[in-house]
Amino acid sequence: MKNKVMIFLTVIVGILVVGCNNQDDKAFEVPFDGTMDHVHGLGYAGNDDGLYFASHTGLKIYRDGNWFETSKNFNDYMGFAAVDKGFYSSGHPGTDTNLPNPIGLQRSFNGGKTLEKIDFEGESDFHVMAVGYNSHDVILLNEQKNSKLGVGIYLSEDSGDSWTEVTASGLDGDILSFSIHPSNSEYIAAATNSGVYLSSNKGEYFTLISKRGAVGSAVFFNEENLYFASYDTNPIFEKYKIDNDETEKMNLPELYDDGPVFITQNPKDTKQLAIYTIKGQAYVSSDYSETWEQILFDNGIQ
Repeated sequence: MKNKVMIFLTVIVGILVVGCNNQDDKAFEVPFDGTMDHVHGLGYAGNDDGLYFASHTGLKIYRDGNWFETSKNFNDYMGFAAVDKGFYSSGHPGTDTNLPNPIGLQRSFNGGKTLEKIDFEGESDFHVMAVGYNSHDVILLNEQKNSKLGVGIYLSEDSGDSWTEVTASGLDGDILSFSIHPSNSEYIAAATNSGVYLSSNKGEYFTLISKRGAVGSAVFFNEENLYFASYDTNPIFEKYKIDNDETEKMNLPELYDDGPVFITQNPKDTKQLAIYTIKGQAYVSSDYSETWEQILFDNGIQ
């Protein structure tokens, strides 16, 4: 009888703990109905089905047709990269945190409830950065010298413990964004104001893969493909197949003097794509870009 009582109590305690955790999760995320400023990243972070927007005032999340925001940690996430366990970020602290300014390179594996310092706190703010979704290898542009890195492009293959400067021969123009392959860091892509460039040797040399003269605006890798956007007279959305160098046109919603600056894909459902545009519009597609649903209008919820 005593053993049965102990088992019963153990089960009850477990239920209470799970219940408390669920309440904590709900308390951290609250409904969002407003406008977000300065979106600097987009992605499906961790095992969560939510689409995360990194904004000037913290994280905004679109999940199952509903919008949420965090109830604390209103950090200005200037750099943001979703990974399989959560996200990596850089930027500036929110007024409700005691993080140094700038926050350097940080990561969170619990949806942004807490941030774990990697390096460069109080030194650097990395606007242009990308992280391998599975590898957690980091590629970043360091625009101002700090205690470890000079000005330039750097790659870390150990989640930020050590860094190697990248030669980046052939890469032309001002870098707007990076993407790094989820698991094979030989492949790095860059969008610049001179086009979209691809490297297959860890950034040692880059080759132009977009239309010459078009401005590169967004890059995103999955395991097989590089998705990229560029802008000539109109926005262009394309898929580049890594194994055979073939390029395929993708569909876009109707965009007027606008184009994607962020592209992402749901790793659990590869037909589900999302984009965020220069003018603050966001769209999701559940059929691999055949049709698009607008979910953000001039950075606001409708």
